[in-house]
Amino acid sequence: MARRFRGESHHKVDAKGRVSIPANFRRVLEQGDPNWTEGLNPEFVIVYGDHRRSYLECYTMSAIEEVDEKIDALPRGAVHRKMLQRLFHGQSLLTTVDETGRIVLPAKLRTKINLGAEAFFIAAGDTFQIWKPETYETEEAAKTEAWLDELPDDFDPLIFLDSAEEG
Repeated sequence: MARRFRGESHHKVDAKGRVSIPANFRRVLEQGDPNWTEGLNPEFVIVYGDHRRSYLECYTMSAIEEVDEKIDALPRGAVHRKMLQRLFHGQSLLTTVDETGRIVLPAKLRTKINLGAEAFFIAAGDTFQIWKPETYETEEAAKTEAWLDELPDDFDPLIFLDSAEEG
């Protein structure tokens, strides 16, 4: 199994849309790119098409290949296959981390999430997300508060791991 993205960090975005990828994320991108070798720059895919999301979802090449295989297994011509193809193939961007550890986020993607001078990166297992920091704080605080309000004070989230073993 490939390494997972872990952690969160804030990074400056310059006027041209260049932003540094967290160093530990770059190691996962390298491992998740089957074409990467020492001296080359790793590639990954940014999915931006889901209008309900306030962030950009970033996939290693291995992770997006898993998604592609699942899409390819759906019946050709099926509406849900077409929808997933549009999202993961059409509304995505193949990009490369440059020699300095940065990527360029095109204006279209920055506009989609209203990104200004700073980006917030957060790990999500085999993907990571890029957010406008203020949006992340607002949306995640509301979700977390609602989720925690439904649980007893002594709730242990590790119980979810036990239920995963049973499934």
